[in-house]
Amino acid sequence: MGVFAMWLMATTAHAQTETRQLTVAVKHAPPFAIQQPDGSWTGTSVELWRQLADELALTYQFHGTDLDDMLTGVAERRYDAAVAAITVTAAREQLVDFTHPFYTTGLAIATSPQPEPIWQRVAATVWNWAFAELIVVLALIQMVIGACAWLVERRHNAELFPHAPVRGILAGFWWATVTMTTVGYGDKVPRTPLGRLLGLTWMLASMVLIASVTATIASSLTVEQLDRHIAGPGDLHRFSVGTVAGTTGEAYAVEHQLITRTFTGADQAIAALEATEIDALIWDAPLLQAVSREHPQLELVPGVFARQDYAIAVPEGSPLREQINRHLPDKLQAVHFDLPQ
Repeated sequence: MGVFAMWLMATTAHAQTETRQLTVAVKHAPPFAIQQPDGSWTGTSVELWRQLADELALTYQFHGTDLDDMLTGVAERRYDAAVAAITVTAAREQLVDFTHPFYTTGLAIATSPQPEPIWQRVAATVWNWAFAELIVVLALIQMVIGACAWLVERRHNAELFPHAPVRGILAGFWWATVTMTTVGYGDKVPRTPLGRLLGLTWMLASMVLIASVTATIASSLTVEQLDRHIAGPGDLHRFSVGTVAGTTGEAYAVEHQLITRTFTGADQAIAALEATEIDALIWDAPLLQAVSREHPQLELVPGVFARQDYAIAVPEGSPLREQINRHLPDKLQAVHFDLPQ
C-alpha cells in the first residue's frame, strides 16, 4: 500500500506539472539570459529551457528577478524552476535540487587598464624612504672620501683644499662627488702622489658604485611595474577586488581573504572597475566575456579558475528534475554554446 501511495503521488505530481502553467524564474545574465526591450527573453539557457519545455509539453511563463530571489523562490516553491547562469554549490544544494549540469566554466578576472605616466612611477620610486636612505649613504661615503682627500692634500695643495677643516672637507666632498659622477669639472684635482692614488682608486670604485645604484633604481621601477600587473588569481591579494553579491566570485574572495568590495549588481561593479575604484573584478568567465564586448576598455586576464557547473534549479523533490535530466543530453546538441570553457 505504501509503494502504491508513493506511485500515485508521483503520478499526480507529474500530471499536475504537465497541465498547469509553470512559473520559471530568470535573470538578465548575457549571454545565457537576455531580456529584450519588449520584455521577452532570449539567450542560450532560455533557448535550452524552451527546447526542454517543448519536449515535455510544458506550459510556462518567465518571471524576471534577481539571483537571491530565484533561489529562495524555488526553495519556497513560488517558482517551479530557475534558469540563467546558476552555479551549482553545496550551499545552494541545501535549498534546491539541480539538474545535471548543462555547461561547465570557471571564474575569470577583468581589469581596467589605466597605465600610469612614467613620471608617476619614477616619482613613486624616487620619493620614498628607501631612496632617501640610499642618498644619505652615498653622501656619507663621499664625505669620508672627501675628508681623506683633504687630509692628504691640505699641506701641499692648500689652494684647492684649504687648511680650515670645514672649508677643506667641503672642498673634498665636492671633489669626491664630481669624480664619482664622472663629471670631473677639473676645478679641484689632487697633486700629491698619495692624493692621485686616492683619486684613481675612488674613480674605479665609483664606476662600480654608480652601476649598482643605477641597477637598483631600474630594478625598483621594473618591480613596481610588475607589482601592478595581474597575471592570475595568485596576484589578487595585492589588489582591491570587486565581486557581485551572492555569486561564487564573492564566495571565492571571502574564502581566499581578498581585499573585497561587494556590489549589489554587475552594472555597479563594472562602473567601479572603469572608474578605478577597484583594481579587478571576479565574475563568471562567460559573463565577463559578454560584458567585455560592451565595454572594450576592460581587459580579461587569460584563463579561468575555480570550476563552475551551470544547471537548472527546481524545488526539492520536483518531478521536473528527472524529466529534464532524461532529455537534457539530446537538447544540448540543439543549443549552440559559443562560450569560453
